[in-house]
Amino acid sequence: MAIKTFNVDQEVYKIFSTHCKNNGINMSKQVELFMRTFIEEDPKARDEYLKKLDKIRKGKFMKVDNFSTRYGV
Repeated sequence: MAIKTFNVDQEVYKIFSTHCKNNGINMSKQVELFMRTFIEEDPKARDEYLKKLDKIRKGKFMKVDNFSTRYGV
């Protein structure tokens, strides 16, 4: 195990630190888990997801100027 130094916004650190303490979570392990998830992500699955998302975005949609007027909400 190595000790590393990172620059993190003080407010973000404070909130995350409090969250970890309140939930009995090891902050270092959470950062490590985030890094591991980031580098182990399967690029093929991500590409497939992005293609599906792009297809959805290009779908046929009905234009609604005022949602509450149109649907009575």
